[in-house]
Amino acid sequence: HVQLVESGGGSVTAGGPLTLTCSAYGLTFGGADVGWYRQAPGNECELVSRISRDGFTTYLDSVTGRFTISRDKFMSTLLYLQMSSLKPDDTAVYYCAAGPFVGNTDCSAGCGYRCSANGYWGQGTQVTVS
Repeated sequence: HVQLVESGGGSVTAGGPLTLTCSAYGLTFGGADVGWYRQAPGNECELVSRISRDGFTTYLDSVTGRFTISRDKFMSTLLYLQMSSLKPDDTAVYYCAAGPFVGNTDCSAGCGYRCSANGYWGQGTQVTVS
């Protein structure tokens, strides 16, 4: 049974840092397309950052230079999103995702399995910046 579990969300003052962690159970991130999505109330689901199976990273324009995605190289069961210089516009529920749909399927209508069942999603973690 595969499960992705996010942690590290919370409330932070604007300008501060926060690091999200996604722990994988029954799955390793090595060799898979993985990433972080986010969705704020009334907004579209957007892909914040992605690591391709080949190791290439991409970022949403609005977070470039402030966020860093990485995965642990040893066990490949942890995915991180280091966020700095956080802004109120970064407030959203952040989702970890793994599968070929990451970065290749338009999930703007909503994060989660309603976007794509061709992979795995975490349950989401709230990040609030004020």
